[in-house]
Amino acid sequence: MTAVFEAELWEWDARRTDSWTFVSLPAEASDDIRERSAGPRRGFGAVRVRVTVGATRWQTSIFPDSARSAYVLPVKRAVREAEGIDVGDVCTVSLELVDG
Repeated sequence: MTAVFEAELWEWDARRTDSWTFVSLPAEASDDIRERSAGPRRGFGAVRVRVTVGATRWQTSIFPDSARSAYVLPVKRAVREAEGIDVGDVCTVSLELVDG
C-alpha cells in the first residue's frame, strides 16, 4: 500500500526538554493501514513505513494517535533541514507500508 498526501507539520511537546515534529495521515489512509496491519504489532502499535518528502527518503515507523484518530509520522530534523520545512509548513508525503 502506498499513500500520497499533503499534511501540515505540527509539534508534539509533551516533554519539557524534547519536542517532536509530526504530520498526521489522512483518515482514509489511516483506516486502510489499520485494516492491513491488524494483529500483533510493534511497541506503541508502530507500523514500519518507507517515506519520501521532496528528495529525501527514509524508513521509520508511524504510530496510532487516538486523539487525532489517525496515524502520525515523525519527521526528523535532518529531513526538515534538507527539505527546508518546519512546523506549520505543508509538505507532500509519499508513504509505503513495509509490513503488511
